[in-house]
Amino acid sequence: MRPAQGAQLESIPIPAFGPSDVLVRVRAASICGTDLHIYHWDQWSASRIRPPMTFGHEFCGAIEKIGSEVEALRAGDFVSAEMHVNCGHCRACHAGQPHLCRNVKIIGIDADGCFAEFVRIPARNIWKIDAAIPEHYAAILDPLGNAVHTVLAGEIAGQTVAITGCGPIGLMAIAVARACGCSTIFATEINAHRRALAKRMGADEVLDPRSHDPVARVLEGTHQDGVDVLLEMSGNPSGIRQGFQMLRQGGRASLLGIPSEAVTLDLLSDVIFKGATVQGIYGRKMFQTWEQMSSLLKSGRLNLEPLFNERLSLDRFTEAFKLLETGQAGKILFYPNGDAA
Repeated sequence: MRPAQGAQLESIPIPAFGPSDVLVRVRAASICGTDLHIYHWDQWSASRIRPPMTFGHEFCGAIEKIGSEVEALRAGDFVSAEMHVNCGHCRACHAGQPHLCRNVKIIGIDADGCFAEFVRIPARNIWKIDAAIPEHYAAILDPLGNAVHTVLAGEIAGQTVAITGCGPIGLMAIAVARACGCSTIFATEINAHRRALAKRMGADEVLDPRSHDPVARVLEGTHQDGVDVLLEMSGNPSGIRQGFQMLRQGGRASLLGIPSEAVTLDLLSDVIFKGATVQGIYGRKMFQTWEQMSSLLKSGRLNLEPLFNERLSLDRFTEAFKLLETGQAGKILFYPNGDAA
């Protein structure tokens, strides 16, 4: 891509890799909302991205070559990767929280990514994929990890849950919460296509906050107590406020959605007097979350199939991004080798 809206498909050299890196041949890659921001070349992208570069950060593939110092990996291994590369020496890294590294670099944002035939990855960030996990699931482990991290940030089995925002990660969170034994799932979403997907993913009730009062309905459905767990995925200020109003006394609010503006809350009524536990969720825990989602996928209880309808060769990227802009797609998969089977 170049420092302008849109992108170009170009021939570039196969990435060079160092002694502690691996070169991965990409089998399938998926578009993220962040990629759409980059494609639009918005204010955030212009301040962060240093073109020319290859973007994309959700993928799976097979190791093509390994660096001379790499020991635990072999050519041919089926893999994905944690695309957040932590520094290893800041306070968060030393405290065992590398996902919160203050110096993190993200492959596909700060370095060339996976919308290409090959991608270079530090070997320590590679995640070997069990043969029981289908390829199309393996291509979305990065966003699935966000959903797993959010859902499993506290007790979930037997809990009532509200999920505000049913974009792809919110939809995955529905499936994860269901697979982990929650009792009732309420979801809110303004997009009709995503509301339909939310039902297919396992939500018990899906509410359009523009035509119904979601707070009143959730309170009615929980004997006026509110839900045990709020999973905030929208980043929308109104959705965030509604979510906190749905939360019961002593409940847990795990916030993943990213607001584009300042958010005001009634801290007294909705947090302090409720005794609420409020958690900011960022990325995936390295590598606890990866273990958790791999186990869930291998169990066979996590059904993500409703997300997958669009599979395109990489040269159809303009079509893919236009489709994503409509809000009528789930997870769009790219195939750099042209085999969108």
